[in-house]
Amino acid sequence: MKYLVTGAAGFIGFYVSRLLLTAGHTVVGIDNLNDYYDVNLKLARLAQLENKDNFQFIKLDLADRAGMAALFEKQHFERVIHLAAQAGVRYSIENPLAYADSNLIGFVNILEGCRYNKVGHLLYASSSSVYGLNNKQPFSTEDSVDHPISFYAATKKANELMAHSYSHLYGLPTTGLRFFTVYGPWGRPDMALFKFTKAILAGDSIDVYNHGEMRRDFTYIDDIAETIIRLQDVVPAVDDSWTVEHGSLASSSAPYKVYNIGNNDPISLMTYIQALESALGVEAHKNMLPMQAGDVLETSADTQPLYEVINFRPETPVEEGVKNFVDWYRTFYPG
Repeated sequence: MKYLVTGAAGFIGFYVSRLLLTAGHTVVGIDNLNDYYDVNLKLARLAQLENKDNFQFIKLDLADRAGMAALFEKQHFERVIHLAAQAGVRYSIENPLAYADSNLIGFVNILEGCRYNKVGHLLYASSSSVYGLNNKQPFSTEDSVDHPISFYAATKKANELMAHSYSHLYGLPTTGLRFFTVYGPWGRPDMALFKFTKAILAGDSIDVYNHGEMRRDFTYIDDIAETIIRLQDVVPAVDDSWTVEHGSLASSSAPYKVYNIGNNDPISLMTYIQALESALGVEAHKNMLPMQAGDVLETSADTQPLYEVINFRPETPVEEGVKNFVDWYRTFYPG
Protein backbone atom coordinates (compact mmCIF):
# COMPACT_ATOMS: atom_id res chain seq x y z
CA MET A 1 0.00 0.00 0.00
CA LYS A 2 0.91 3.64 -0.26
CA TYR A 3 1.45 5.47 3.03
CA LEU A 4 1.96 9.04 4.11
CA VAL A 5 4.15 9.24 7.21
CA THR A 6 4.35 12.72 8.65
CA GLY A 7 7.38 13.57 10.75
CA ALA A 8 9.40 10.98 8.81
CA ALA A 9 12.66 12.62 9.88
CA GLY A 10 11.55 12.46 13.50
CA PHE A 11 12.23 9.77 16.08
CA ILE A 12 9.11 7.60 15.81
CA GLY A 13 8.40 8.50 12.18
CA PHE A 14 11.83 7.23 11.15
CA TYR A 15 11.31 3.84 12.79
CA VAL A 16 7.79 3.39 11.42
CA SER A 17 8.85 4.39 7.91
CA ARG A 18 11.71 1.90 8.02
CA LEU A 19 9.41 -0.96 9.01
CA LEU A 20 6.88 -0.08 6.31
CA LEU A 21 9.59 0.05 3.66
CA THR A 22 11.03 -3.28 4.77
CA ALA A 23 7.55 -4.79 4.42
CA GLY A 24 7.43 -3.60 0.80
CA HIS A 25 5.05 -0.66 1.14
CA THR A 26 5.53 2.67 -0.62
CA VAL A 27 6.15 5.55 1.80
CA VAL A 28 6.00 9.27 1.18
CA GLY A 29 7.55 11.01 4.17
CA ILE A 30 7.10 14.67 4.97
CA ASP A 31 8.82 16.84 7.57
CA ASN A 32 9.49 20.56 7.90
CA LEU A 33 12.97 19.88 9.33
CA ASN A 34 12.60 22.65 11.92
CA ASP A 35 15.43 23.48 14.30
CA TYR A 36 13.65 22.59 17.57
CA TYR A 37 16.56 20.17 17.89
CA ASP A 38 19.66 19.30 15.82
CA VAL A 39 18.66 19.17 12.14
CA ASN A 40 21.73 17.03 11.40
CA LEU A 41 20.20 14.20 13.43
CA LYS A 42 17.01 14.48 11.38
CA LEU A 43 19.01 14.45 8.15
CA ALA A 44 20.94 11.39 9.32
CA ARG A 45 17.66 9.55 9.91
CA LEU A 46 16.43 10.58 6.48
CA ALA A 47 19.64 9.33 4.87
CA GLN A 48 18.81 5.86 6.23
CA LEU A 49 15.44 5.97 4.47
CA GLU A 50 16.36 7.63 1.21
CA ASN A 51 18.46 4.68 0.04
CA LYS A 52 15.20 2.75 -0.38
CA ASP A 53 13.57 2.82 -3.84
CA ASN A 54 10.08 2.87 -2.33
CA PHE A 55 10.65 6.01 -0.25
CA GLN A 56 10.12 9.63 -1.26
CA PHE A 57 10.80 12.62 0.98
CA ILE A 58 9.04 15.96 0.63
CA LYS A 59 9.93 18.93 2.82
CA LEU A 60 6.62 20.41 3.84
CA ASP A 61 5.08 22.14 6.85
CA LEU A 62 1.81 20.74 8.19
CA ALA A 63 0.43 24.27 8.56
CA ASP A 64 0.85 24.93 4.80
CA ARG A 65 -2.79 24.47 3.81
CA ALA A 66 -2.30 24.70 0.06
CA GLY A 67 0.80 22.53 0.12
CA MET A 68 -0.89 19.83 2.19
CA ALA A 69 -3.99 19.83 -0.02
CA ALA A 70 -1.84 19.48 -3.14
CA LEU A 71 0.15 16.65 -1.57
CA PHE A 72 -2.96 14.59 -0.83
CA GLU A 73 -4.54 15.30 -4.21
CA LYS A 74 -1.43 14.26 -6.11
CA GLN A 75 -0.29 11.22 -4.11
CA HIS A 76 -3.54 9.28 -3.43
CA PHE A 77 -2.50 7.75 -0.10
CA GLU A 78 -4.28 4.64 1.10
CA ARG A 79 -3.29 5.15 4.73
CA VAL A 80 -1.82 7.98 6.78
CA ILE A 81 0.35 7.67 9.89
CA HIS A 82 0.54 11.13 11.41
CA LEU A 83 3.51 11.43 13.76
CA ALA A 84 4.62 15.02 13.11
CA ALA A 85 4.00 17.57 15.84
CA GLN A 86 5.65 20.28 17.82
CA ALA A 87 6.91 18.13 20.67
CA GLY A 88 7.86 18.86 24.25
CA VAL A 89 5.80 19.65 27.34
CA ARG A 90 8.10 22.34 28.74
CA TYR A 91 8.62 24.17 25.44
CA SER A 92 4.83 24.48 25.07
CA ILE A 93 4.83 26.71 28.16
CA GLU A 94 7.36 29.03 26.52
CA ASN A 95 6.05 29.01 22.96
CA PRO A 96 2.40 27.93 22.72
CA LEU A 97 1.84 29.44 19.27
CA ALA A 98 4.22 26.93 17.71
CA TYR A 99 1.95 24.19 19.06
CA ALA A 100 -1.17 25.86 17.72
CA ASP A 101 0.32 26.03 14.23
CA SER A 102 1.64 22.47 14.08
CA ASN A 103 -0.61 20.47 16.38
CA LEU A 104 -3.94 22.19 15.72
CA ILE A 105 -3.89 23.84 12.29
CA GLY A 106 -1.57 21.13 10.96
CA PHE A 107 -3.89 18.40 12.21
CA VAL A 108 -6.92 20.01 10.53
CA ASN A 109 -4.97 19.95 7.27
CA ILE A 110 -4.29 16.23 7.78
CA LEU A 111 -7.97 15.54 8.48
CA GLU A 112 -9.08 17.52 5.45
CA GLY A 113 -6.61 15.68 3.22
CA CYS A 114 -7.86 12.33 4.48
CA ARG A 115 -11.50 13.37 4.11
CA TYR A 116 -11.34 14.62 0.53
CA ASN A 117 -9.07 11.87 -0.74
CA LYS A 118 -10.82 8.87 0.84
CA VAL A 119 -7.91 7.68 3.01
CA GLY A 120 -8.72 4.23 4.43
CA HIS A 121 -7.24 4.71 7.91
CA LEU A 122 -5.63 7.60 9.80
CA LEU A 123 -3.42 6.75 12.76
CA TYR A 124 -2.18 9.76 14.72
CA ALA A 125 0.07 10.44 17.69
CA SER A 126 -1.60 11.46 20.90
CA SER A 127 0.21 11.36 24.26
CA SER A 128 0.04 10.06 27.81
CA SER A 129 0.17 13.73 28.82
CA VAL A 130 -3.58 13.96 28.12
CA TYR A 131 -4.18 12.26 31.50
CA GLY A 132 -3.09 15.49 33.20
CA LEU A 133 -4.33 15.72 36.79
CA ASN A 134 -5.47 12.06 36.91
CA ASN A 135 -4.08 10.22 39.93
CA LYS A 136 -5.49 6.71 39.46
CA GLN A 137 -2.89 4.27 38.15
CA PRO A 138 -2.53 2.75 35.65
CA PHE A 139 -4.00 5.29 33.25
CA SER A 140 -6.85 3.73 31.32
CA THR A 141 -8.49 4.83 28.08
CA GLU A 142 -11.71 4.59 30.12
CA ASP A 143 -10.53 7.52 32.27
CA SER A 144 -11.62 11.10 31.73
CA VAL A 145 -8.91 13.26 30.16
CA ASP A 146 -10.45 16.68 30.63
CA HIS A 147 -7.76 18.27 32.84
CA PRO A 148 -4.45 18.64 30.93
CA ILE A 149 -1.69 20.55 32.73
CA SER A 150 0.32 21.74 29.71
CA PHE A 151 -0.68 23.32 26.42
CA TYR A 152 1.06 20.46 24.62
CA ALA A 153 -1.29 18.02 26.36
CA ALA A 154 -4.26 20.22 25.51
CA THR A 155 -3.38 20.10 21.81
CA LYS A 156 -3.18 16.30 21.92
CA LYS A 157 -6.58 16.08 23.63
CA ALA A 158 -7.88 18.46 20.96
CA ASN A 159 -6.54 16.14 18.25
CA GLU A 160 -8.57 13.26 19.67
CA LEU A 161 -11.72 15.40 19.66
CA MET A 162 -11.06 16.66 16.14
CA ALA A 163 -10.46 13.12 14.88
CA HIS A 164 -13.73 11.96 16.42
CA SER A 165 -15.69 14.70 14.68
CA TYR A 166 -14.27 13.66 11.29
CA SER A 167 -14.91 9.99 12.03
CA HIS A 168 -18.51 10.85 12.87
CA LEU A 169 -19.20 13.32 10.07
CA TYR A 170 -17.32 11.73 7.20
CA GLY A 171 -16.83 8.08 8.18
CA LEU A 172 -13.05 8.50 8.34
CA PRO A 173 -11.53 5.65 10.39
CA THR A 174 -9.16 7.17 12.96
CA THR A 175 -6.95 5.63 15.65
CA GLY A 176 -5.30 7.74 18.36
CA LEU A 177 -2.03 6.55 19.89
CA ARG A 178 -1.33 7.68 23.44
CA PHE A 179 2.44 7.20 23.68
CA PHE A 180 4.14 6.80 27.06
CA THR A 181 7.71 8.24 27.35
CA VAL A 182 9.35 6.82 24.23
CA TYR A 183 13.13 6.27 24.29
CA GLY A 184 15.86 4.43 22.39
CA PRO A 185 18.50 4.79 19.66
CA TRP A 186 18.03 7.78 17.32
CA GLY A 187 15.99 9.48 20.07
CA ARG A 188 15.33 13.19 20.53
CA PRO A 189 18.05 15.35 22.10
CA ASP A 190 15.48 17.16 24.26
CA MET A 191 14.52 13.93 26.03
CA ALA A 192 16.01 13.01 29.41
CA LEU A 193 18.01 9.97 28.28
CA PHE A 194 19.78 11.92 25.54
CA LYS A 195 20.49 14.93 27.77
CA PHE A 196 21.68 12.76 30.65
CA THR A 197 24.03 10.74 28.44
CA LYS A 198 25.56 13.83 26.87
CA ALA A 199 26.08 15.49 30.24
CA ILE A 200 27.51 12.45 32.01
CA LEU A 201 30.04 11.77 29.25
CA ALA A 202 31.07 15.42 29.36
CA GLY A 203 31.57 15.26 33.13
CA ASP A 204 28.68 17.65 33.76
CA SER A 205 25.94 17.25 36.35
CA ILE A 206 22.42 16.21 35.37
CA ASP A 207 19.24 17.98 36.49
CA VAL A 208 16.94 15.60 38.37
CA TYR A 209 13.52 17.11 38.93
CA ASN A 210 11.33 16.58 41.99
CA HIS A 211 14.47 15.16 43.62
CA GLY A 212 14.01 11.99 41.55
CA GLU A 213 10.61 11.23 43.10
CA MET A 214 8.88 10.51 39.79
CA ARG A 215 7.88 7.34 37.96
CA ARG A 216 7.54 6.88 34.22
CA ASP A 217 6.27 4.14 31.94
CA PHE A 218 9.37 4.22 29.72
CA THR A 219 8.54 2.58 26.37
CA TYR A 220 11.22 1.34 23.97
CA ILE A 221 11.09 2.63 20.40
CA ASP A 222 11.09 -0.80 18.69
CA ASP A 223 7.99 -1.73 20.68
CA ILE A 224 6.30 1.54 19.72
CA ALA A 225 7.00 1.02 16.01
CA GLU A 226 5.88 -2.62 16.07
CA THR A 227 2.64 -1.61 17.76
CA ILE A 228 1.89 1.01 15.11
CA ILE A 229 2.58 -1.42 12.27
CA ARG A 230 0.17 -3.94 13.80
CA LEU A 231 -2.51 -1.35 14.53
CA GLN A 232 -2.60 0.04 11.01
CA ASP A 233 -4.38 -3.16 9.96
CA VAL A 234 -6.92 -2.80 12.82
CA VAL A 235 -9.28 -0.37 11.12
CA PRO A 236 -12.07 1.00 13.36
CA ALA A 237 -15.60 0.33 12.16
CA VAL A 238 -19.02 1.86 12.74
CA ASP A 239 -20.71 0.48 15.87
CA ASP A 240 -24.42 1.32 15.96
CA SER A 241 -24.79 -0.32 19.39
CA TRP A 242 -22.43 2.16 21.07
CA THR A 243 -23.90 4.96 23.19
CA VAL A 244 -22.37 7.77 25.21
CA GLU A 245 -24.12 6.49 28.32
CA HIS A 246 -22.93 2.89 28.11
CA GLY A 247 -20.07 2.73 25.59
CA SER A 248 -16.31 2.80 26.03
CA LEU A 249 -14.67 6.23 26.21
CA ALA A 250 -11.98 4.88 23.87
CA SER A 251 -14.42 4.16 21.05
CA SER A 252 -17.63 5.48 19.50
CA SER A 253 -20.52 4.73 17.22
CA ALA A 254 -18.23 6.31 14.61
CA PRO A 255 -15.13 4.47 13.27
CA TYR A 256 -12.93 5.88 16.03
CA LYS A 257 -10.55 4.33 18.56
CA VAL A 258 -7.89 5.38 21.08
CA TYR A 259 -5.19 3.15 22.63
CA ASN A 260 -2.50 3.48 25.28
CA ILE A 261 0.93 2.46 24.00
CA GLY A 262 3.17 1.96 27.02
CA ASN A 263 5.35 -0.61 28.73
CA ASN A 264 2.85 -1.23 31.56
CA ASP A 265 5.82 -1.32 33.96
CA PRO A 266 6.55 2.13 35.43
CA ILE A 267 9.91 2.61 37.12
CA SER A 268 11.37 5.42 39.19
CA LEU A 269 13.46 8.10 37.55
CA MET A 270 16.36 7.09 39.79
CA THR A 271 16.18 3.48 38.55
CA TYR A 272 16.27 4.82 34.98
CA ILE A 273 19.35 6.88 35.82
CA GLN A 274 20.98 3.84 37.46
CA ALA A 275 20.43 1.84 34.26
CA LEU A 276 22.17 4.62 32.34
CA GLU A 277 25.06 4.78 34.79
CA SER A 278 25.50 1.02 34.46
CA ALA A 279 25.49 1.17 30.65
CA LEU A 280 28.00 4.05 30.63
CA GLY A 281 30.16 2.73 33.45
CA VAL A 282 30.07 6.21 34.97
CA GLU A 283 28.27 7.58 38.02
CA ALA A 284 26.31 10.76 37.37
CA HIS A 285 26.69 13.96 39.35
CA LYS A 286 23.08 14.80 40.20
CA ASN A 287 21.64 18.27 40.65
CA MET A 288 18.43 17.67 42.62
CA LEU A 289 15.73 20.19 41.75
CA PRO A 290 12.03 20.80 42.55
CA MET A 291 9.15 19.76 40.30
CA GLN A 292 8.82 21.61 36.98
CA ALA A 293 5.62 23.17 35.70
CA GLY A 294 3.73 20.83 33.39
CA ASP A 295 5.29 17.63 34.80
CA VAL A 296 3.29 14.79 36.35
CA LEU A 297 4.46 12.56 39.19
CA GLU A 298 3.74 9.20 37.59
CA THR A 299 2.62 7.64 34.34
CA SER A 300 1.53 4.05 33.90
CA ALA A 301 -0.32 2.56 30.94
CA ASP A 302 -3.15 0.06 30.98
CA THR A 303 -2.40 -1.77 27.71
CA GLN A 304 -4.85 -4.67 27.97
CA PRO A 305 -7.18 -3.28 25.26
CA LEU A 306 -4.16 -2.93 22.96
CA TYR A 307 -3.06 -6.52 23.61
CA GLU A 308 -6.56 -7.82 22.87
CA VAL A 309 -6.54 -6.44 19.32
CA ILE A 310 -2.92 -7.04 18.23
CA ASN A 311 -1.69 -9.81 20.57
CA PHE A 312 1.33 -7.68 21.44
CA ARG A 313 2.28 -5.24 24.15
CA PRO A 314 5.52 -3.31 24.73
CA GLU A 315 7.73 -5.03 27.30
CA THR A 316 11.41 -4.33 26.56
CA PRO A 317 13.23 -4.02 29.95
CA VAL A 318 14.62 -0.57 30.58
CA GLU A 319 18.13 -1.96 31.20
CA GLU A 320 18.17 -3.44 27.70
CA GLY A 321 16.69 -0.38 26.05
CA VAL A 322 19.03 2.07 27.75
CA LYS A 323 22.09 -0.05 26.86
CA ASN A 324 20.98 -0.09 23.21
CA PHE A 325 20.70 3.70 23.29
CA VAL A 326 24.17 4.10 24.81
CA ASP A 327 25.68 1.78 22.18
CA TRP A 328 24.06 3.85 19.42
CA TYR A 329 25.07 7.16 21.01
CA ARG A 330 28.73 6.18 21.24
CA THR A 331 28.69 5.15 17.58
CA PHE A 332 26.85 8.23 16.34
CA TYR A 333 28.88 10.63 18.52
CA PRO A 334 32.34 9.00 18.65
CA GLY A 335 34.85 10.49 21.05
